[in-house]
Amino acid sequence: MSEHDTTYKIPVAQLRWRMDPADLPFDDTSEIDPLTTILGQDRAIEALHFGIGMRRDGYNIFVTGQAGTGRTETVRQLVEEVAAKQTSVPDDLCYLHNFKHPEAPVLLRLPPGKGQQLKKDMHDLIETLKKEVPQLFESQEYINRKTEISDAYEKKTTSFFMALEKKVKEAGFALVTIQGRQGQPPDVMPLVDGEPMPLAKVEQMVEKGRFPKDELAKLKHNYQEIRQQIDATFRDIRALQKEIYEKNKQIDHVMFTNLVREHIDNLTASYDSDILATHLSDMIEDMLENMRIFQAPSKESMMAQAMMPVGDPFTQYTVNVLTDHTDQKGVPVIVENYPTYRNLFGSIERIVDRSGMWRTDFSKIKAGSFIKANGGYLIVNLMDALMEPGVWPALKRALKSRKMEIETYDPFYLFTTTGLKPEPIDMDVKVIVLSNRYVYSLLRAYDEDTAKIFKVRADFDQSMDKTEESILSLAAFVRSQTDKHGLKPFGRMGVGALVEQAVRMAGRQEKIATTFPLLGDLILEADYFATQDKADKITDKHVHQAIEARITRSNLIEEKIQEMINRGSIMIDTQGAVVGQVNGLAVYALGDYMFGKPSRITATTSMGKAGIINIEREADLSGATHNKGVLILSGYLRDKYAQDKPLAMSASIAFEQSYSGVDGDSASSTEVYALLSSLADIPIKQGIAVTGSVNQKGEIQAIGGVNQKIEGFYSCCKHMGLTGEQGVIIPQSNVKDLMLRHEVVEAVAKGTFHIWAVSNVDEGMRILTGTDPGTRQADGRYPQGSINHAVDAKLTVLAEGLKKFGTSEDTTPPGKS
Repeated sequence: MSEHDTTYKIPVAQLRWRMDPADLPFDDTSEIDPLTTILGQDRAIEALHFGIGMRRDGYNIFVTGQAGTGRTETVRQLVEEVAAKQTSVPDDLCYLHNFKHPEAPVLLRLPPGKGQQLKKDMHDLIETLKKEVPQLFESQEYINRKTEISDAYEKKTTSFFMALEKKVKEAGFALVTIQGRQGQPPDVMPLVDGEPMPLAKVEQMVEKGRFPKDELAKLKHNYQEIRQQIDATFRDIRALQKEIYEKNKQIDHVMFTNLVREHIDNLTASYDSDILATHLSDMIEDMLENMRIFQAPSKESMMAQAMMPVGDPFTQYTVNVLTDHTDQKGVPVIVENYPTYRNLFGSIERIVDRSGMWRTDFSKIKAGSFIKANGGYLIVNLMDALMEPGVWPALKRALKSRKMEIETYDPFYLFTTTGLKPEPIDMDVKVIVLSNRYVYSLLRAYDEDTAKIFKVRADFDQSMDKTEESILSLAAFVRSQTDKHGLKPFGRMGVGALVEQAVRMAGRQEKIATTFPLLGDLILEADYFATQDKADKITDKHVHQAIEARITRSNLIEEKIQEMINRGSIMIDTQGAVVGQVNGLAVYALGDYMFGKPSRITATTSMGKAGIINIEREADLSGATHNKGVLILSGYLRDKYAQDKPLAMSASIAFEQSYSGVDGDSASSTEVYALLSSLADIPIKQGIAVTGSVNQKGEIQAIGGVNQKIEGFYSCCKHMGLTGEQGVIIPQSNVKDLMLRHEVVEAVAKGTFHIWAVSNVDEGMRILTGTDPGTRQADGRYPQGSINHAVDAKLTVLAEGLKKFGTSEDTTPPGKS
């Protein structure tokens, strides 16, 4: 190890921020109060307060941020706190049958709790009428009135028949009823020898000379007159029957109306609603037309009713309560976890009647969470909603129009499947949707309605500043979780270990992660190990056990890759020195787990005009960001070495044994080192891995996943044998991101592993080769024996060689034409 290498070594104290448990003003979390406020989201909370307070059109709230930051619970908690202070409980919403237009149910708004009360009152009314109406039609008063009318009818009918019989008898005829003609006027026959005889038979007697002919003519004349009198009499009887029927019907209506009106008037007086009063008036008219359904049914009518396709004949007199706020305190807060079209916007259900036909009515109208939240707040996961057919367009339409029309939506055929058209509902609901920043950007860019209906954005951060106050707040969060789940208290050491893990999760030493659901899971898992250990408190040991157990559950792929490195299937050198070969570092993300592993990067150079050939790009295995890094690399070489000569070089760079694609520019500095090594013919130490991107000025820039990359190479060196010469070079700007695992920090402290931080390419080459890179002198040349001198000299030779040989060489990159 060269003496000047120590200049860039990172002190052990900077490799990991350590929490001093003695700084915590308690022995365990049972001594502190639980967290009662929302932690680490001041910006988002301020935006939520603004959005909730703005009672204007379009000021719905779009919550963005990384999943796992506790957005849903935070929003729900905040909204419920605000809603509890708003004492104006929304009206109950009900649908009533429309007697004049059955296809258009009537919307009724009632004060909170009155909807269910009206439903009960209407049910009680129908049940009462079912009992009282049969009693009414069996009452003595009703019977007397009916008897009076019947007696009058019988008296007049008898009088008609007596007068008729007298005239018939005086004319020498008799009234004869013919079988099979019930309900028809009787016939008349002349009396011959005191016996009635048909006219046809009398005519036969005349032909035989047994009856006078002139007498027959007189009989026929009298017959016609008597028939006319009979017809006139029966017309009078039918008119009388109709009059009697109308009188009976009038009595039924009067007595039924008096009975129902008494109940209805009491009901109308209980509810101050013109809509309900009109509905009840129409209901009385409908009941008058359907009085028979209230009468006690006979066996025959019951059997006939069982065969009918219709359902309950009393359904039209019921109340369909959409929203019930009987026990509501403040305005409603609804969290819709399953935002299907039906769950959000309601539906009109259908049933199959006895005839096998689909049927529906106003009682089948169901409210969704959007209507249930009317007057309050609705919280929806937008990612789930966007996956459901028709939900996003319907939500936009309802928010823009501030009205909701309930319909049955068929996602397969994209049309409504019922003839009902319920009266639209005026909406006043604040919608809060949760999604990520990418979806928010897409909707703002491609859906112009988004900006009109979601005018407030609340962006949740995934980290907060690490201060004494935030650390104590995190400890209070631990206390609240132990209380909530009945866990053991955390001791100082346990809290310290948890805070350090939160700092690592934040990815920066001066930050603490605000992914509280993940931290909550870690608290639960640490309690599990403390229970297994039969400990009274949760210590740092239990927290570390939980962290290691998490890694073990998810690092199977990492171990498989390490096994391939160990047996030589993946070629990685951790000792020796090789020209044009460097160990780069890559991060593998497996959803719940990230780890780093080395990857061999090689470079070859020759005379030519092809420039730098990115083999990954030529094989279509390179992403756009990686391609950009290679192009920047070319810019760096031209800026530094091609000011006095052309860059007459053909070079190729490859990620060896990489078959699934490469992206990102974090290896661009590694590629520079490999190229410079190849040009200068100076070997690079294989025990040192490199990460960092580079710009055209040769400055080393920050990258992501620095902890995982260092730990991945350490693990590789550990398995292949630590020599005390191995380590990792990282960008200087990544030092504050370091939160390395304790094992790595201890190895550095013992001198068996090293970590350097560099700011430019020259510093990195100094460490990798142990050779002075050299600084350009006043004459524009580099010192003899330096890396830059060797590179510059090689490029001069290549340029002169190309000039000597001309352009006869085919310098076209492979795979291009």
